[in-house]
Amino acid sequence: MKILVINAGSSSLKYQLLDPEKGTLLAKGLCERIGLDGPVLKHSPAGKDKVVIEKEMKDHQQAIALVLEALTDKEHGVIASMDEIDAVGHRVVNCGSFYAESVLIDEKVKKAIRDCYPLSPLHNPANMTGIEACEKAMPGKPMVAVFDTAFHQTMPEKAYIYGLPYKYYEKYQVRRYGAHGTSHRFVSQKAADFLGKDPKDLRLVTLHLGNGSSLAAVRGGVCVDTSMGFTPLSGPLMGTRCGDIDPAIVPFLMSQEGLDAKGIDRVMNKESGVFGVSGVSSDFRDLAEAASQGNHRAQLALDLFAYQVKKIMGSYIFAMGGCDAIIFTAGIGENDDLTRAAICEGLEDLGIKMDLGKNKGLRGQDADVSAPDSKVRILILPTNEELMIARDTMAIVNKL
Repeated sequence: MKILVINAGSSSLKYQLLDPEKGTLLAKGLCERIGLDGPVLKHSPAGKDKVVIEKEMKDHQQAIALVLEALTDKEHGVIASMDEIDAVGHRVVNCGSFYAESVLIDEKVKKAIRDCYPLSPLHNPANMTGIEACEKAMPGKPMVAVFDTAFHQTMPEKAYIYGLPYKYYEKYQVRRYGAHGTSHRFVSQKAADFLGKDPKDLRLVTLHLGNGSSLAAVRGGVCVDTSMGFTPLSGPLMGTRCGDIDPAIVPFLMSQEGLDAKGIDRVMNKESGVFGVSGVSSDFRDLAEAASQGNHRAQLALDLFAYQVKKIMGSYIFAMGGCDAIIFTAGIGENDDLTRAAICEGLEDLGIKMDLGKNKGLRGQDADVSAPDSKVRILILPTNEELMIARDTMAIVNKL
């Protein structure tokens, strides 16, 4: 079976064509600057050279058409015709409280996605654009929505309700939703396989650490808590996001700086995080370089990040009554040995002990970097959200 996975942004479209049964990638690519000047498609077929195609893409429907042309091209294509694509899996960021699992897209599902526009105004409309473009380009082809928030729908009320008047939950659904659920689900399942355990017997803390970072407490194979909240702004500080702060800071800065709602939103989402603290960059590689040259604020940003991740991780271990394994994943989690070491430093008396020799230099590969006498396993497991989306899509389509 061949599944096309689509992740549509407002002016971009990422795609992968996968065989989920074999776990193989056939092709991937990115359409950039859709509807803007200078649109380009970067297409990478497996086993062949990358192709850059500059062609008009006035909307996402044209972008999808161009993707299908690239996939079926005689020289750089990987399939003979569109008929070889069995279904399309769409990444959708927020499904609110509507769905706790992936679903076949119909009018009811599309309405739920639209109803969640206020909860995810930057992502859900773009995701819907991708769905509608694919429906027009591939009429009759099964489409599946895989939601970032679905994995976290298993959280108990005490984990997702905020200490606000309950009427705001009833009227506006103000609650914790989380994000990166597809990634947390993928690596928690992968961890069970890696450890040779039944997921029902495990207590895991999954650390999806990248430009956007979130943690999840996974007990018995289901999520019981997560660090991102009503929006992806909460949790540890991130690349440009502030993470958890005293909420009273918001009206204070609005008053002092003369900021409106959009202005303070920009500060918290685009000007904060390790970028705001360091004044150097949102890229941890740049921060490490600056810190090595004596830049105090760059080092402070790195220390803040490791400290805040450690605090949240510790709270999840206590909430679950223990932990069997900690999983590092995503760009920083998979590739940054210094940050991994900093997060685990000083936890030896709690049974969390890293083998620094095993950890050093490891990038993007499955590994157990626990010390032999560590009571808690410390794993590095690269995530693959697209493969998770493809597997969900295949499972749903096989039932049709």
